[in-house]
Amino acid sequence: MSSRRELANAIRALSMDAVQKAKSGHPGAPMGMADIAEVLWNDFMKHNPANPYWFDRDRFVLSNGHGSMLIYSLLHLTGYDVSIDDLKNFRQLHSKTAGHPEYGYCPGVETTTGPLGQGITNAVGMALAEKVLAAQFNREGHEIVDHYTYAFLGDGCLMEGISHEACSLAGTLGLGKLIAFWDDNGISIDGEVDGWFTDNTPARFESYGWQVIAGVDGHDADQIREAIEQARENTDQPTLICCKTIIGFGSPNKQGKEDCHGAPLGDDEILLAREQLQWPHLPFDIPGELYDDWNALEAGQYAENEWNDRLAAYKQAHPELADELLRRLSGELPADFETQVDRWIADVAAKGETVATRKASQNALNALGPVLPEFLGGSADLAGSNLTLWSGAKGVSREDASGNYVYYGVREFGMSAIMNGIALHGGFIPYGATFLVFMEYARNAVRMAALMKQRVIFVYTHDSIGLGEDGPTHQPIEQIANLRHTPNMETWRPCDAVESAVSWKSAVMRTDGPSALIFSRQNLAHQPRSAAQQADIARGGYVLKACEGQPDLILIATGSEVALAMEAADQLAAEGRRVQVVSMPCTERFDKQDAAYRESVLPKAVTARIAIEAAQADFWYKYVGLDGAIIGMRSFGESAPAGELFKHFGFTVDNLVQTARTLR
Repeated sequence: MSSRRELANAIRALSMDAVQKAKSGHPGAPMGMADIAEVLWNDFMKHNPANPYWFDRDRFVLSNGHGSMLIYSLLHLTGYDVSIDDLKNFRQLHSKTAGHPEYGYCPGVETTTGPLGQGITNAVGMALAEKVLAAQFNREGHEIVDHYTYAFLGDGCLMEGISHEACSLAGTLGLGKLIAFWDDNGISIDGEVDGWFTDNTPARFESYGWQVIAGVDGHDADQIREAIEQARENTDQPTLICCKTIIGFGSPNKQGKEDCHGAPLGDDEILLAREQLQWPHLPFDIPGELYDDWNALEAGQYAENEWNDRLAAYKQAHPELADELLRRLSGELPADFETQVDRWIADVAAKGETVATRKASQNALNALGPVLPEFLGGSADLAGSNLTLWSGAKGVSREDASGNYVYYGVREFGMSAIMNGIALHGGFIPYGATFLVFMEYARNAVRMAALMKQRVIFVYTHDSIGLGEDGPTHQPIEQIANLRHTPNMETWRPCDAVESAVSWKSAVMRTDGPSALIFSRQNLAHQPRSAAQQADIARGGYVLKACEGQPDLILIATGSEVALAMEAADQLAAEGRRVQVVSMPCTERFDKQDAAYRESVLPKAVTARIAIEAAQADFWYKYVGLDGAIIGMRSFGESAPAGELFKHFGFTVDNLVQTARTLR
């Protein structure tokens, strides 16, 4: 049997060799945290390398994702489909072993990390999902949802503000199956952190309501094991294990220094490290007995088989619950979901209400919520403004986690990254809301949702200068264009209750990326449309008002500006113009339509086009070209009633008609 230090040194050797071969990377963290990882993965982690997505596995998140060779080494050694050649291809094009861990590229990587602080926040989301799912499905004698979430994090994660947002909420909600390991090595890129990071981290986490295990020697396997055992015994509080480590452990000239944080050690230093670590093997050479001692395939299959036996007993005792759990874990919607939703959308169209689209969104939640128990909603302390609470909403709390709504507090960034973790965990469709302008606080988490193609629904209300008196600090201008330019994102800005309903349906049914639903504060008039037009809403853009023959002018609008375009079209038609009005609630969805459909909506021969949107103007050049015109925002807003602002910035029928007269 190999010694623990030998097992850990396999991680160190693979990490320094891969970084050296790639000529870039971060050897310091893997070498410093190798002993912690060895104890956790060999003594505690419940996982099956042959089935990386077995549901009841423990989740492992490397929040300090720059140390990616740590997780790649662990996955390779324990038996995942990560070969020695994959390690040799570290940081190369199309490799499983990207510079930072990327979800979907490498089996066993639970989330994409690298932007510091988001990994621990994703882990909070995973632990929250585990607690809520367990409360909803576990029954006496049947603990069918029962796993831990482990996270490694460094000083940089703790300096990032998002870690405060997420860890504070984790303590409040009592996420007792979340265990975080702080790599307390005192080093960041710029050197010793004493000059810029002197927080009392244990006291900080104690104030959040965490159990804190301080003073653990991160290179002493016995101390590490005792700390993990203590953490697992306390399921009422999340635990922070404070591990004092030496960055680059084993490198005689670079350990303990910033030199080894983000650069290869160099061939000469690696030779010295091999000598100091008593590791005589060639690069990428792991002795067979070490592979045998690391291999987790047999234990993993045993753990999964044991869970399958428990699942069979659960099915016998609670067949309906078991079916519902498995449906939700598969990501499939209820069998009759689309039929029920389409019936409800028809009812919305028949009512023809004039209503703020944020209210239409709440109506959608009241319709969808009862048929989607997988909804896990929330708002960043704006439920009364975002209207995200619905009639069946029940808050999740420390004492009762069986609810379906999370009060996130004023934590836009934390909320968004926690939702990513919830989606990655499985069993839920998370949605969360804030004002559109505050998407900026959460921007990088929104980007990460898109990068990982997760089914996350971002709800943004108060969508334009139409929110009025709160002024330019609260009036979004450039945010919609930002969202639309994000790969894998679909951004919906509906013009009335019917388009709002369709946007919710589309977001729920979408499985290949996140959606941003953008709603108004002010009331928007119902737009009459035929059944065919209503069906075309889901295409992202459609002809809302047609004309006889080929149009000589096309008006393109979204949201509140659609009504403006319709009114102007009537006036222009009275002047003899052939005007076609296009409502474009989702440009990304429209761009995916076939060429024939896009031509029917925006015929190339018609170059006289005007785009109208109370947001950043330049985005619309892709549809109107240089010969068209855009009525949009080219400055920040002002503080005044909404009606005055629309008039001040040119969002009037008169301005639209006058602009149209200049185009032929």
